[in-house]
Amino acid sequence: MEDLARRYAAGTLADVVPSALAGLGVSTEANTLGLPSADRVCVLLVDGLGWLSLREHADVAPFLAQAAERSLTAGFPSTTATSVASLGTGLTPGEHGVVGYAFEAGRDVLNVLGWRRHTGGKPIDLRERVVPEQLQPRPTAFERAAAAGVGVRVVGPRDQRDSGLTRAALRGGEFRGVHALGDLTASVVEALQEPRSLCYAYHADLDLLGHVHGPGSTPWLYQLAYVDRLAETIAGRLPRGGALIVTADHGMVTVGERVDYDAEPALQAGVRVVGGEARARHVYAVEGAAADVEAAWRETLGDRAWVLGREEAAAAGWFGPRVAEQVLPRIGDVVVAARGTAAVVRTEGEPRLSRMTGQHGSVTDEEILVPLAISRG
Repeated sequence: MEDLARRYAAGTLADVVPSALAGLGVSTEANTLGLPSADRVCVLLVDGLGWLSLREHADVAPFLAQAAERSLTAGFPSTTATSVASLGTGLTPGEHGVVGYAFEAGRDVLNVLGWRRHTGGKPIDLRERVVPEQLQPRPTAFERAAAAGVGVRVVGPRDQRDSGLTRAALRGGEFRGVHALGDLTASVVEALQEPRSLCYAYHADLDLLGHVHGPGSTPWLYQLAYVDRLAETIAGRLPRGGALIVTADHGMVTVGERVDYDAEPALQAGVRVVGGEARARHVYAVEGAAADVEAAWRETLGDRAWVLGREEAAAAGWFGPRVAEQVLPRIGDVVVAARGTAAVVRTEGEPRLSRMTGQHGSVTDEEILVPLAISRG
């Protein structure tokens, strides 16, 4: 595994919006990525578009492949909840505190995408008990942009308008709910008519087909071609002085060997609760058992995963250069990142997720590297 601390220092999703704002003339933001100066900017996040997959299938997405100047590090875990929070706040996971798809927040294991209890009975809405603005209280990059006089619009699926993740990580802009590619494109083009404006747009379907059929599958490739056309269409309607920045939240691998936590007593011993997802697990131990749990997971998984204790993972920079004091308890006593194409599934606790063909979350290049594609008007 490459040194994650060096990866974060080289440029991450957390640098995208601050760099774009600096290009818009916001003096308090740093242009770490050296993005071009622009009067209006769209940041388009394509869920599931890994850098290596884009390079491998450049013939299917020629516009994006040509515009992609470099890769960025998504951060760990390489998953939508964490990456959207990194992009929306301009902070690394250890600072914004959305440390995975599902993690312990108070007495609940929070499923961040649904902002509900992850497993164990009825999926209770946790927005009142785990208030999004309290879980992530730092000003978002969009709030900072609006305070600096930049017009901000957030374009995404209409059911995400008041979601916990939107409130935690994307607050600060006018939310425009959309149904499909057509009105996503129309909303972005409309937003870019406003001078000194920033539009963030999100498209999810490539990730969905990667989970169902696998990255690189025929359905996935057709969807990649549609995404390429989406980006090219927006770029073709950029006003003079406008810029389109396309990136992603993670890549994906097709799962090979599956280790079933629910059928493996050695992995269950001393464990209080399990969070995360198949390629990136937070393991919370009963009091006094953390060392034994770490040893058991390391022995059982062998070369199928990297297994680190909480403090070791934080010190190694997995969650960025700094982990805030209030964030540290959200990280599992043991942190597990799958190697190769292995996965730690839960066929009883997470039956639907366990069946997915494509998975992500770990620190492999296929998952953690995302493109940075730039087009100018």
